[in-house]
Amino acid sequence: MPYKILTLNKTKILSLIYFTALLGVSIVAPLFHFQPITGPIVNACLFIATAILGVQAGIMLGLLPSLVALSVGTLPAPLAPMVPFIMASNAIMVVVFAEATEWLRRTKPLGGFQNSFRFFTGVILASVLKFLFLFSTSYIVIHLIAQKPIAQKASVMMSWPQLTTALLGGLLAFAVLKVFHNQKS
Repeated sequence: MPYKILTLNKTKILSLIYFTALLGVSIVAPLFHFQPITGPIVNACLFIATAILGVQAGIMLGLLPSLVALSVGTLPAPLAPMVPFIMASNAIMVVVFAEATEWLRRTKPLGGFQNSFRFFTGVILASVLKFLFLFSTSYIVIHLIAQKPIAQKASVMMSWPQLTTALLGGLLAFAVLKVFHNQKS
């Protein structure tokens, strides 16, 4: 009987562990039912996933939290039409963050302080574009919602809190990645 030898790639196993952990945190975060906590945690997971696992992982991670938030009531049911736009805004944030940090890495290949500058420049650009996309699309969708009190609450949820939670998520991600980097060294 022939034997097959299975080799395990440490890098792939670690990537799977990181992705699973970030996915778990992203799915549990909406259970807090408090956007000022949920938003930064989910956004931090997106930034962390993108920084250590790449764009595809960040995009995949950005798909589930909105569905969980809708299913547990963190996102009110009348806002269900916003879910695809929230997913798209997460993808925009991930792609812009990755592209901005990569572009800055190629144009300014310095270490130390420059790494922080690149990271925060990417976070700010990505957060602003996420906010602009969500704010503009929510303006259209919210006007289709018949219940005015819910529409007003939704309008507030999809405006400045989105920018704030994305920026706070970037700060949280930076702190986590700094600790992660220091432990690896």
